[in-house]
Amino acid sequence: MRSVEIEVRTSDRRVIEVTDHVRAFAATAGSDGLLHVFVPHATAGIAIIETGAGSDDDLLAALDDLLPADDRWRHRHGSPGHGRSHVMPALVPPYATVPVLAGRLALGTWQSICLVDLNVDNPDREVRLSFLPG
Repeated sequence: MRSVEIEVRTSDRRVIEVTDHVRAFAATAGSDGLLHVFVPHATAGIAIIETGAGSDDDLLAALDDLLPADDRWRHRHGSPGHGRSHVMPALVPPYATVPVLAGRLALGTWQSICLVDLNVDNPDREVRLSFLPG
């Protein structure tokens, strides 16, 4: 298994597309297998969604409806509503696995791989990419 870590800064956005990074890593494999994308943070997740057509904003709106940034959360350190960030990975898991065929991601036409991060207290994230050859 080969594995690398990329750094992602989330200070200006909550949904950050990482597809190009993942695609480049898959291309170095040049073979069939599975590519696992994992974010080792308690307040971030990985989503495979359409981006650029409003779906990323729709995802954030849905998360805001489900997980309001208010004082209802028992986990209260950090900025107001920080506790919701610790619940979010139950809805947007911290991982995704994508098939790779001949070094190419087997994503659908409109699918993108995104880091989702509601935590405004920590803008520096790592995303681990691991390729398991077939």
